[in-house]
Amino acid sequence: MPHYKMLAKTSRIVSLCSVANFINAADRVIMPIAIVPMTDEFKWSLHWQGWILSAFAFGYFTSQVIGACAASRFGGKAVLLFAVFLWSVSTSVTPLLATSVPALIFCRVLLGLGEGLGWNFYSFTLGLPTIFHIFAHNVPMEERSRAFGYLVAAGSVGQTVASVLCPYLSWQTGFYLFGTLGIVWVLIWLPFYHDGATSAQDEIPLFVPKVTNPNVQWTEFVCHWPLWALYVAHFAMNWSNYIIMQWLPTYLARNLGANKESISLTAVPYIVNSLVGIFAGHFADTLVGQQRWTVLSVRRLMTSIGLLGPGVFLLAFCTVDNLLAAVVFVSILMGLCACNSAGHLSNHADIAPNHAGITFAISNTLATIPGILCGPLTAELVTTSHGRWFPVFVLAAGVNFTGAVIYYSQSSAAQVL
Repeated sequence: MPHYKMLAKTSRIVSLCSVANFINAADRVIMPIAIVPMTDEFKWSLHWQGWILSAFAFGYFTSQVIGACAASRFGGKAVLLFAVFLWSVSTSVTPLLATSVPALIFCRVLLGLGEGLGWNFYSFTLGLPTIFHIFAHNVPMEERSRAFGYLVAAGSVGQTVASVLCPYLSWQTGFYLFGTLGIVWVLIWLPFYHDGATSAQDEIPLFVPKVTNPNVQWTEFVCHWPLWALYVAHFAMNWSNYIIMQWLPTYLARNLGANKESISLTAVPYIVNSLVGIFAGHFADTLVGQQRWTVLSVRRLMTSIGLLGPGVFLLAFCTVDNLLAAVVFVSILMGLCACNSAGHLSNHADIAPNHAGITFAISNTLATIPGILCGPLTAELVTTSHGRWFPVFVLAAGVNFTGAVIYYSQSSAAQVL
């Protein structure tokens, strides 16, 4: 009987955390969709659009530092409660602040800060991040892989639902709907979840190795080329990802004449990305286990596909003037990008198995910089090119190609720490 009670409690916690991630992912894609009708109403310049879209990344970047130790110090319940409340209120008040661009940008920074605090999964620099802390204290070791599977799937569903639903609503309604949903979640989470104690040996999730040698100097994390290969590849991958996430609805509307209903097609790339990511993981494991490929060969292959492929399709994407062809190309692009999960993103555990959380925290922080740059830089390139987007996609493709070359030449599967 106690075992079944534990399972019931686990399922409720995982369900609530998954719903929170659903809301989190949905909130991220509302603004890129809503900014098209908002610009029509408020007559923002392309530069202001760029700063509004990139403001989220400023807050998210800041949260990488703050969020690393928050869950361990204040408890998972308090941090996640504060994070969801912060991003939900920020989402809800967005329509009220839209008449003031500085206020709107500040609101978007708070949104990024809240989402980064709640879902800063891999930052182990100073302690357990929020979601690892909660799962470590409440989810049995043998159930954690499934728990994270549900969590990630909920995020993909959230992106898809928001992308399909929001174009059919007034731009204000999307913010009110998902912001209110987050506040309702807070009211449910507040009385339900209580931080519990667990043994020290069971704190780290199953697939994250514990640190056996904590005395590695910080300089070691920036003095090895195989580590920089990971950082550069992650940076390159995120550059094209942020271009698509921030600017795809605007590009389709302004350059290809997409109407409100057609904007909902931006959900397709997210779906393809999720499906290909699952297939890529199984394919990579098959190459290592059954085809006898070396781990390094597989990591290089998957990263090459995940960076070179999107680079090629970025160039192809900007040459088409047909809406359907553009959606097909960007969907293939995002699908190929998912191969990185079995490439450089998995390589952290190969070369720094006892410090993979720290190396990923560094990598993830550096890979947030493209989110800060892509908004204003894209606006500047399009403006100076008299409305042409070709330089934007050429630059993104160049970053991808450079990242692929550096990773292929400098990567390793041998431990460097």
